[in-house]
Amino acid sequence: MPFSKRLFDLVFSLFLLPFLTPPILLIYLAIIVSDGFPGFYRSERMKDARTGFTLLKFRSMKVVSQDTGVSGGDKTARIFPVGKFLRKYRLDELPQIFNVIRGDISFVGPRPPLRQYVEKFPDIYTQVLRSRPGITGMATIFYHKHEESLLESCASAEETDAIYSGRCVPRKAQLDLIYQRNRNLCMDLWLIKKTALRK
Repeated sequence: MPFSKRLFDLVFSLFLLPFLTPPILLIYLAIIVSDGFPGFYRSERMKDARTGFTLLKFRSMKVVSQDTGVSGGDKTARIFPVGKFLRKYRLDELPQIFNVIRGDISFVGPRPPLRQYVEKFPDIYTQVLRSRPGITGMATIFYHKHEESLLESCASAEETDAIYSGRCVPRKAQLDLIYQRNRNLCMDLWLIKKTALRK
C-alpha cells in the first residue's frame, strides 16, 4: 500500500474514531440484549493472495456451528431484527474501522474476499489484491445492490456459491481493476462520499 494512502487511512480513522465509538457501543449492547453473545462476527478474509486476517463486523445472524460462504437467501432466516436493521444501513461494517487502524484493510479498495474464492480464482485475485482491500470501493458502490438481488433468491449454499462464482466474482473484479488502474486520493474521496450518501 502506498505510504500516502496508509497515512490517509490512519489519520482519517483516528479522526472518525471518537464519533464512531458511541454508536459502536450502543449497537453492541443492542445485539447482546436482543440476541445474546457474541456481539461481533469474525471472518477470515484475505488481504493479498496469500495472507489472511480476521475481519470484524457486528453479528447480524443467529449463531450456527458452521457458517461458510457468502450470504444468500439460504441464510436469510437466520437474520434477527436488529441484524436486519444493521445490514440495511450497512452499520454492521462499522467495527471494520479497527481493521483499517491495524492496516488489514483501507477505507477504499476491493472488498476483502473469503479464502475459498481466492483459492478458487487465483488468477483473478492475484490481480485484484494488488490493491489493499477496503471497506468500500467501485464494486461496493456500483454492484452491491445487484449482487444482493442475485443472491437473495438462492435457496441453498450450493446455489449461492454457483451464482456468486459465476456472475458476481468476474463482474466485481472488472470494477476493482478499473479502480486499481485509476486510483488516487481524489477518487478515494469521491468513493467515500458516494458511500456516505448512498441510500
